[in-house]
Amino acid sequence: MSSDTAPDVLTRQQNDPTFASVWDELRWRGLVHVSTDETALKAALDAGPVTYYCGFDPTAPSLHCGNLLQLLTMRRLQLAGHMPLALVGGSTGLIGDPRPTAERTLNTRETVVEWVGRLQAQVSRFLSADGENGVRLVNNLDWTAPLSAIDFLRDIGKYFRVNSMLKKDAVAARLNSDAGISYTEFSYQILQGLDFRELYRQYGCTLQTGGSDQWGNLTSGTELIRRTEGVAAHALGTPLITNSDGTKFGKSEGNAIWLDATMTSPYAFYQFWLNTADADVIARLREFTFLSRAEIERLERAVADEPFRREAQRTLAVEVTTLVHGADATQATIDASAALFGNGDLAALDAETLRSAIAELPGSVAIEGTADLARALVETELVKSLGEARRAITQGGVYVNNERAEDPAATLASLALPAGVLVLRRGKKTLAGVTVS
Repeated sequence: MSSDTAPDVLTRQQNDPTFASVWDELRWRGLVHVSTDETALKAALDAGPVTYYCGFDPTAPSLHCGNLLQLLTMRRLQLAGHMPLALVGGSTGLIGDPRPTAERTLNTRETVVEWVGRLQAQVSRFLSADGENGVRLVNNLDWTAPLSAIDFLRDIGKYFRVNSMLKKDAVAARLNSDAGISYTEFSYQILQGLDFRELYRQYGCTLQTGGSDQWGNLTSGTELIRRTEGVAAHALGTPLITNSDGTKFGKSEGNAIWLDATMTSPYAFYQFWLNTADADVIARLREFTFLSRAEIERLERAVADEPFRREAQRTLAVEVTTLVHGADATQATIDASAALFGNGDLAALDAETLRSAIAELPGSVAIEGTADLARALVETELVKSLGEARRAITQGGVYVNNERAEDPAATLASLALPAGVLVLRRGKKTLAGVTVS
C-alpha cells in the first residue's frame, strides 16, 4: 500500500442513503456483535457528532485484514459525521495485549517506534484528515511515558478490581494454562482503560470501537470513566470473523494477509479475496466494501442463481484490493491473472506483479538457467519423468509463457522473460512457475 498508487478512497466512499442512521447500517453489515447500552449508543450517534477511537498496537510492521475491518468501521462512522481518533499504541505496543495461549515476545523500543510510524501511515490512508471531523492520530506513549509507577498505582490502579480483571477471557485462559500470565500482560487492560479516559479528558471521546475479543479491554475504559468522571461512555465490539468452514478469517496457508504490499503482494491479496467461498462472500461484501445495499443484494441473487460466474467474488476482490493497493495495482493483478492462462501478454506485465503471480502458482520453483525445459517440467511436477516431459513437448501439449514449446533441450535462461521467470503450462489449466537462478 503506497500513497502514489492508492486510490482516493476517502472521497470515493459514502454511507448508503437507504439507511435511516449509521447504526442501522452497521447492524445490517453485521458489524455490531456486542455493545454497551445499545439504545443510548444509537441515540448518541443519531444526535451526533460523537468523538470515538480505535487503537492499533504496533506488534508487527503492518496492519492486517482483521485491522482493516476496524479501519472501515471507523470510516463509516466518520462519513456519518462523527469524529475519529486513531490511536497507535507506542506504550501498549511495548507491553503486548495478552494472547490466550502464550506470552508475547517483547520488541525493542526502537522497533516499536519504527512500527508506530508505519502503522500511522497505513491508518491515515483510510480516514480523512479534512473538515471539522478530520482524523487525529494519537499515541498513548505521550501520556504514559511521564507517568510514575506510584502515580500509576495510586491514581489509576486503585479503580480496578482484581476479581473483575481475572474474569477477562484472555486472562482466564492464560491462568488455566501452563504458561500462566505475567504482571506485565495482566496490566494491559489497565493501560487501555487509561487510554480511553485520557482521550475523554482531552477530546471528549465517548466511544471506543474494537474487535469483540477486546471486549474486556474496551469495558475497562468505560468503567474507569464511570468511576472517575461520572460519565457513561460507550463501547462497540465488532464480530470475530470466521469462515463458514470454521477456519479463521484473514489467513492464507497459515500466513496473515497484510496490508503492506511488501509483506503480502497485491496479487496474493487479490487472490485471497477472489477465493472467498460462496457461503462467505456476501458477508464479506457487507463488511469490507462500501457498495450499496441494493448492489450487494443483487450480487447475493447472482450467487444463488449463477454461482459459477463468481461475480460476487470478483467484485469483492476488486473493491477491497482497490481500497488497499489502488486501482493501478488492482488492474495489474487482473491482467496478470488473465495472462497466466493465455489471455494476455505476460511480457507486458511489470516485473514485480509477474514475480508475485509466479510465486502464487502451485509447484513454483527456482531452477538454474542452464537447466533444460524437460528438467523444469519434472521439477515443477507437471510430469513424472524426463521421458514423459519430452513426449509432452513433442506432442504439442506444453506451453512456455503462453507459446507452444518445441525443444525439450532449450535452456531456461533462453526461455525466461525479462523478469527472470517463466510460466509453464500443460494443457489448458495446469500451471507452474519457474524463477530462473
